[in-house]
Amino acid sequence: MGRLICISNRIPSGPNPSGGLVVALHDTIKETGGIWIGTSGEIVENPENRLREINDGPFRRMAFDLSEAEQQNYYFGFSNQVLWPLFHGRTDLLEIHAEYLDGYKEVNRRFAKMLMEVIRPDDRIWVHDYHLIPLALYLRQLGASNRMGFFLHTPFPNPITLEALPNAGDVCEWLANYEVVGMQSERDARAAIACLTEVAEGREMAGGFVQLGARQCRIAAFPIAIDAQEFRSLAEAQVDRLPSGVIKPERQLIIGVDRLDYTKGVPQRFKAFGEFLARHDNWHRHVSYIQISPPTREGVEAYDNIREETEHLSGWVNGQYADIQWAPIRFINRPVPRETLAGLYRAAQIALVTPLMDGMNLVAKEFVAAQNPEDPGVLILSQFAGAAEQMEDALIVNPHDIEQMATAIMTALAMPLQDRRRRHEALMDVLLSKDVAWWSKGFLTALG
Repeated sequence: MGRLICISNRIPSGPNPSGGLVVALHDTIKETGGIWIGTSGEIVENPENRLREINDGPFRRMAFDLSEAEQQNYYFGFSNQVLWPLFHGRTDLLEIHAEYLDGYKEVNRRFAKMLMEVIRPDDRIWVHDYHLIPLALYLRQLGASNRMGFFLHTPFPNPITLEALPNAGDVCEWLANYEVVGMQSERDARAAIACLTEVAEGREMAGGFVQLGARQCRIAAFPIAIDAQEFRSLAEAQVDRLPSGVIKPERQLIIGVDRLDYTKGVPQRFKAFGEFLARHDNWHRHVSYIQISPPTREGVEAYDNIREETEHLSGWVNGQYADIQWAPIRFINRPVPRETLAGLYRAAQIALVTPLMDGMNLVAKEFVAAQNPEDPGVLILSQFAGAAEQMEDALIVNPHDIEQMATAIMTALAMPLQDRRRRHEALMDVLLSKDVAWWSKGFLTALG
């Protein structure tokens, strides 16, 4: 069997790259002599049309640079102002411009030409995420016959939503050029099959296969996972290292952790917590909520708007209910180290993971892994997160229903220890039996 060529928009950076995807693929890349290839993150005036080696690191990496125009049209434009909102069902935020699509295609074509100088006929190619969907098509047009797989880390839209895109049929053709297309959930796999059959008039076959023209691909769910054992150990070690004053014996802690993105439902969470406080004044000063939301894509109007809305809502709740000894919401609009997050998850009694739409949401899994099994906290999880398909023992809520979420907060705070233990044990069984190694092995076995 040949090498594993892992491809993503950005290569893992630094001499010791980390993150769930790196953990999942590190061993396979090393064992097969494989390579991780992607953009460098550097913007240059005249980027070279060749891949360059990244020195040091635990496995081989190669990268290429983008020009400013490519960054604007390929990355900020078509990837993040067209595909990102489209795949999350936010067609009202689409910014459709011909130069965005042209730039997206051109970067993928340029990437394909550079890859042809590196790949061997028996290499397996695994492409990650929405920035690079057309890559297989362009590689095949250049003569590549390798087995290629694609994994989408976001949700996938239904046919009506996809058709908001003028070139919806192109997306279906791009996907059909992979042998295996992996989705985060059964929901998204069903949506993708429906798009290929209804939008592009492909033919659905048994076993998740779809025939589209001369191409046949398999579409299936491969729910991404974490190394639950590793994260549990990290949380155990970090909880006692939290700064003094974070944990108060007389106060329950609720935590939310998300990039500040309009898909994450943070404003709805603040409203739900405000509703909870309005209903239960006996809980005032006995519960606080930390929301950690690092900024992202600053300067894009939709992201500037969501920052203003969350700042306004957190200020409104605090203005209504805070006193000189207690602030109900602490809204932290900057990154927090992973080690500190692990300790905070361990210390918290409730996690609010309530995105309006999400591919998987690994915060839900990390919170559960971090808990003390003798006295575990409760996960409140959106029905629209892909994680909800696996984590049925969480409190499942509709993030648009503010009253229901407020009720769920009270239910979690009042939940008996026996019920919390039973739910946590069931959730941990899922995390331990279907961990990150199970995820990568499943996809690569399907790819063949």
